[in-house]
Amino acid sequence: MAYTAAALHILVKHKELAEDIIKQLKKGAKFDVLAKKHSTCPSGKKGGHLGEFRKGQMVPAFDKVCFSGELLTPHLVKTKFGWHVVKVLYRT
Repeated sequence: MAYTAAALHILVKHKELAEDIIKQLKKGAKFDVLAKKHSTCPSGKKGGHLGEFRKGQMVPAFDKVCFSGELLTPHLVKTKFGWHVVKVLYRT
């Protein structure tokens, strides 16, 4: 079982924008460029990098994707903060 994960994310207010970002990523857009342009999270300035974190550190829906979602695939997650496009880099 994984204890830590590392992920990138882009936080936006509207589902439509999050879905559009995922479409752009699937067409080859760079995650860090889109994060700097769209993310309302301070991590956006760092290309969406959240670094490594422990299981249970993030809000439940976000945590679930980070510890069970497919790696390196953009996922759409809704939390109290808004809509996240999450890309899990690795788990340890």
